Amino acid sequence: MQPAPSQAFDGKAFVSTLTTSPGVYRYFDEDGELLYVGKASSLKKRVGSYFLKPRMEPRIAAMVSQIARCEITVTRTEAEALLLESQLIKALKPRYNILLRDDKSYPYIYLSGGEDYPRLAFHRGARNQPGRYFGPFPSAFAVRESLNLMQKLFKVRQCEDSYFRNRSRPCLQYQIGRCTGPCVNLISTDDYRSDVRHVEMFLEGRGSAVIDELATSMEQASTALNFERAAALRDQIATLRKLHAQNHVQGATADMDVIACRIEAGIACVSVLFFRNGISLGTRDFYPRLPLDAEPADVLAQFVAQYYLDRPVPREIILGEPIADGALLSEVLAQQCGHAVEIKTRVRGERAQFLQMAERNAQASLTSRIASRQTLGARFDDLQNVLGLDEPPKRIECFDISHTQGELTVASCVVFGPEGPEKSHYRRFNISGITPGDDYAAMHQALTRRFRKVAEGEGARPDLLLIDGGTGQVAQALDVLQELGITGIEVVGVAKGPGRRAGEETLVLAGSGREIHPGPTSPALHLVAAVRDEAHRFAISGHRKRREKARERSVLEEVQGVGARRRAALLKAFGGLAGVEAAGVEELMQVKGIDRSLAERIYDALHA
Repeated sequence: MQPAPSQAFDGKAFVSTLTTSPGVYRYFDEDGELLYVGKASSLKKRVGSYFLKPRMEPRIAAMVSQIARCEITVTRTEAEALLLESQLIKALKPRYNILLRDDKSYPYIYLSGGEDYPRLAFHRGARNQPGRYFGPFPSAFAVRESLNLMQKLFKVRQCEDSYFRNRSRPCLQYQIGRCTGPCVNLISTDDYRSDVRHVEMFLEGRGSAVIDELATSMEQASTALNFERAAALRDQIATLRKLHAQNHVQGATADMDVIACRIEAGIACVSVLFFRNGISLGTRDFYPRLPLDAEPADVLAQFVAQYYLDRPVPREIILGEPIADGALLSEVLAQQCGHAVEIKTRVRGERAQFLQMAERNAQASLTSRIASRQTLGARFDDLQNVLGLDEPPKRIECFDISHTQGELTVASCVVFGPEGPEKSHYRRFNISGITPGDDYAAMHQALTRRFRKVAEGEGARPDLLLIDGGTGQVAQALDVLQELGITGIEVVGVAKGPGRRAGEETLVLAGSGREIHPGPTSPALHLVAAVRDEAHRFAISGHRKRREKARERSVLEEVQGVGARRRAALLKAFGGLAGVEAAGVEELMQVKGIDRSLAERIYDALHA
């Protein structure tokens, strides 16, 4: 590292001390805020270009005028510099860099391993469980749609293991023909493995081979006069042929991503089309944060470097614009993923059509985004007028409470800004130590935990605090802010209207106690309702997850000496957990493998 003096920064003098080695440089302003991160094949030449040129673009000149300090990191190769630059941009988010705001990991289809009856499941996160992962898919919707098709085609189970292990009779999925009932041994392990193998082949893009195997099985069933089995296979083949024709893309024989960028009104949209094994997995749009005067080629170069840094890389990446350092990017990505990676910009035939499709998607999404942003801006302006604020709020937070008859209460906090929801700032609070069903106490606890950090000088503070509820809930918010000594936050309650009809909500102003009825046509109320509904959704989803987690384990699993076989035998003998709970010690002893000592332990565990 070579820091420059913190006073007036002498760029020319600093450049004279630099090496010609490759590396990364970072510019800071006088307050220590990071302005820009860049990489260089020669640090002396690249950094010198900012200070030794007589004329610069207005964007560059504006940044250079703020530089108070520069730090460098020397690397062995330019490829290392490129990787380090991308990592620092993602981690530090400099003001003048193009930033890819996409922290959520990609979803996969997970096929469990090491079991007689593997399960298919939606998966997002670390891939450290035994089994296979198929993807990545562009969205959760694409995964869930694929899982739904798998249920219809191959009937491989998708239920949780805790649910699967404790069944004494087949569930509804078996009744409607979407599962073969492996939980109660209604299918042999060999037949189930055959279905699993077909799932794997289909997800690998070998749908034609699956169809050929099923056609052979259909002929064998017909020859054996098993016409019911033959008819079922015929219908399965017909569905597979239709699905294969819909999703198979002519010309997309390789794994590839097609990426296009459009910029308008200071907003960029990057649209990515995903193709794997000749199958289209769909599209996904990104909206990177831009510095001034960014060009599509600049955005694409930064996008590719940041996006593929920690994701699987396809063999082909097709771009709508030629980018600087394309060959270097290909080399770095190939080293990272272990196979050759081609970055192409001049393509013909089918690939050119795919690129046109990506460009149209990017333009359509950008047009929609601009219109949505303008609408959102109008709603913020109207909210300022309705509430009598000095300026439109820049940060809105809304709190809501969710529980089921007081059980496992969860509070949510969602955050909205001028560009919409800021999901990285969402928070949930698991509420404990209160009387079940006491929403006032739950709200008080959640607000205290949220704003205690603000009182300690940590975290951002909202301009407007929305509380889902009337005067009672608002009073809790005022009490918390007063206890913590926090002032300057506008608190507004959102009370439901008569008959809980949408558009008739009442806004309760905490300071004056005044009630406002904006009406169903008010843009301000549309914004408030959207924020309130998002808080409600986030609270409910958190409560459901907490409830499912609490109920995921059967009480029988915690009894020493009760394994999977004895648990299944108990549930089968008594028709479920409720029947086991109603049984006495003597009745429990009638089940094979249960002696008196174990029966007493089971009885005590169920009646603790």
